Amino acid sequence: MSQVRVRIAPSPTGEPHIGTAYTALVNIAFAKQHGGQFIIRVEDTDTSRTVADAEAKIYESLRWLGMEWAEGPDVGGPYGPYRQTERRAIYDTHIAELMGKGHAFKCFCTPERLDTMRALQRKKGQSPKYDGHCLKLTADEVAAKEAAGEPHVIRMKIPTEGECTWEDGVYGKVTIPWADVDMQVLVKSDGMPTYHLAHMVDDHLMKISHVLRGEEWISSTPKHIKLFEYFGWDAPKYVHLPVLRNLDRTKLSKRKSPTSISWFERQGYLPEAVVNFLGNFYVKSVEGDEEVMDVAEFYKKFDLTAVSKAGPVFDLAKLDWFNGRWLREKLSEDEYVARVAGWAAHTVREGLKMARTRMVRFTDLPDWMGFLLKGDLKLTKESFAGLKTDEAKNAAILYHAHKAVDAIGAWEAPAIWDAIKGLEGTLGLKARDITGPLYVAITGAAQGLPLTDSMALMGRAMCRDRLRKARDLFDWQPFETKTKMEEEHGDNA
Repeated sequence: MSQVRVRIAPSPTGEPHIGTAYTALVNIAFAKQHGGQFIIRVEDTDTSRTVADAEAKIYESLRWLGMEWAEGPDVGGPYGPYRQTERRAIYDTHIAELMGKGHAFKCFCTPERLDTMRALQRKKGQSPKYDGHCLKLTADEVAAKEAAGEPHVIRMKIPTEGECTWEDGVYGKVTIPWADVDMQVLVKSDGMPTYHLAHMVDDHLMKISHVLRGEEWISSTPKHIKLFEYFGWDAPKYVHLPVLRNLDRTKLSKRKSPTSISWFERQGYLPEAVVNFLGNFYVKSVEGDEEVMDVAEFYKKFDLTAVSKAGPVFDLAKLDWFNGRWLREKLSEDEYVARVAGWAAHTVREGLKMARTRMVRFTDLPDWMGFLLKGDLKLTKESFAGLKTDEAKNAAILYHAHKAVDAIGAWEAPAIWDAIKGLEGTLGLKARDITGPLYVAITGAAQGLPLTDSMALMGRAMCRDRLRKARDLFDWQPFETKTKMEEEHGDNA
């Protein structure tokens, strides 16, 4: 076997997900087991969704968990650059090669035509996929459309017969008929490559030997194998990891559960306990005291075949058990005190500054800033009684505020306030009415420290979680009539 080189390729589009940590940990363990290297590559080609500080948060979150990498945008390496937006010329060269070989084609279909096509396919009970309409265009027709300035994407060609078979590192032999594979868009209308082109080119040029990624990519693997074939390259070995699941077996999602790595840090989990919990999905036959192990021991016991193919269950109660064991048994008294002080230092310092204008005695401090250090406010519907807004409006405010959290760019007090003001038109309410339910949801009281400053200090993940829990206390359907936002975009919460 040539040198093992594995990677993760996160997108800087928001708070780093615990699933990213899960995938990174398995990649690192695999690399350690085979004397290989683990690298990070940043997938930032979707510039419309890129968040300014998200890339830095990825590194910060993974390092909080004790993870390191041999190559990446922040540490460099021999196969850079490691940001996809900085590799545009490389992708342009390779798409030109595919076009020249006749393995890709220009597609001028409008979004309206594609929507109609997919609707008809669904009506017939078919899985929606591109119907090859633009494959029929002659060279003269393509030239005429380009001369007229018609926008286009570039799609890959897919065989119409036969099947694709590969040996997966977790699922064994996998076979997918080519008839079930879509003619994937490789280059968007703005000229930027999609995942399906950029990652294949990068994996080859960066000498990635094994691709360990989520099982949701299994259906796309035939496209990726075919692209390697079109370029005349050897494909890496594919290992698809069962995705983390909620207790109800649904895919772990921030709409149902806290998923941001920063949430676990803010809640006071030890990084060692989080890694221990995630790692145990890939360890055979351990229970009780044997389950509590440091990362070095996990690397020795790591076994890809140990994971449940049905998907490991992300049980917060089990994580609490691990964290309690680590707090009580793995830390010395001095380490314990230092960890608590380190966890609380920034929050307490900034909270003290905000509380100074409101307090009379030091003993007032727990009432003013206790909410900053709590994990769960344990609110009920009655917590919102006495506000100027009624129950229906409280429900709508919390519903839309929760939806707005991830749309806020830089998580700073002015931007948070702008988002609150932006809800005025959506809800038909003044900002002063909107802030009442938000104060209760975030602080547990109808008034307290400055709302947006408190939210900025707590972080996006904690605020999202508190708004979700408050929202779920109510029947959070919009009041009276559909709001402007729902008329335009639909209800996707």
